[in-house]
Amino acid sequence: MSKVVVVGQGYVGLPVAMQSVAAGHLVVGIDTSIDRLSKLRSGRSFVEDISSAELGSALESRRYLPSDDYADAGGFDVAVITVPTPLREGVPDLSYIESAAQSLAPLVSPGATVVLESTTYPGTTEELLCPILARGSGLKAGDDFFVGYSPERIDPGNGKWNLRNTPKVISGINSASLDAVENFYISIIDTLVPVRGCKEAELTKLIENTFRHVNIALMNELAIFAHELDIDLWDAIEAASSKPFGYMRFTPGPGVGGHCLPIDPSYLSWRVRQTLNRQFRFVELANDVNDHMPQYVVQRLTIALNKVSKSVKGSRVLLLGLAYKPNSSDARESPAVRVAQLLLDLGADLRAVDSHISELPPAISQITLTELSKQELELADAVLIVTDHDNVDYDLVSQHASYILDTRRRVAAGELVEYL
Repeated sequence: MSKVVVVGQGYVGLPVAMQSVAAGHLVVGIDTSIDRLSKLRSGRSFVEDISSAELGSALESRRYLPSDDYADAGGFDVAVITVPTPLREGVPDLSYIESAAQSLAPLVSPGATVVLESTTYPGTTEELLCPILARGSGLKAGDDFFVGYSPERIDPGNGKWNLRNTPKVISGINSASLDAVENFYISIIDTLVPVRGCKEAELTKLIENTFRHVNIALMNELAIFAHELDIDLWDAIEAASSKPFGYMRFTPGPGVGGHCLPIDPSYLSWRVRQTLNRQFRFVELANDVNDHMPQYVVQRLTIALNKVSKSVKGSRVLLLGLAYKPNSSDARESPAVRVAQLLLDLGADLRAVDSHISELPPAISQITLTELSKQELELADAVLIVTDHDNVDYDLVSQHASYILDTRRRVAAGELVEYL
């Protein structure tokens, strides 16, 4: 049994903590949020991939301690850093990594292992994390203690792929560090994928999400042009998807959300610009296309209302879905939130349905969160499907809505339905 410290108890850190408890480790979950800690201590999970029953069992085992005090992390064998890495005006904000490293550094002892999982640009582990840990501990990274990077691959709400069965990329600053990182993760992950070094592992995560980001942008731009050319893009996508080789299906939507797609590719673009003084044109073009999709959605809705002699101002609009992806409660960077903001700015009477969201994001706190019903649908001048959760009665929507703009092609085609 090892003592494992997981810094950050959100969508990434809490699953790591729970899997480590299940593997028999003694786990300290560090978080600075008083609200999160209160829920964790009372056994109430706020991460859909972790049930309250699983959290409760971890607490009952006395091998899981949620804490905001790094003193509880003393004597750790392994520390995993899973803190946010947001962008601030287009510049990576690594302050959370720096703070975690500074707090852990005095606690690093000979033989300890520190792993960074937060998404970042290539070079962060060796150029930022290692020096902070070495200065604060007085020890030498790679010799006295071990450091590695392993990109998170959490997909909230995915019923098939979870932390345990998703292959995990691992790396170390040297061979000894890679061995130490492997020794930990093999206890909680089925399949490990070692790579040459930390920069390669850091780039792996950015490749995965840049690939998705660019291909979604391609489909989004195609959606705009196909609509203007009176071509059924979705029909074409279905046909293309029949090809058993050389094609991977992507679909258009109202934009991209979550922590990954709106942010991760920009880390790579920023690194290229800062280090090489060059533009990563694919990423910057994809950013431009995807960032403007909420405006395009609102434009399409405005045109549709105009056709029936209505303006957005004063029209009652029912928004289906606020989370950034189906069957998730995560609204971080959600395009639905941006769509809602734009509609509010235009004076729409806006209501939203999302049973996965218990509290409205602050940016749209003034809208009404309601339940889907025949009455709500009939009162709406327009229904806008932004996030297609599986628990929505789409037959009810089709039967009682006077107009539907479906950005996900979830409802059946009809006279009153338009697709993105």
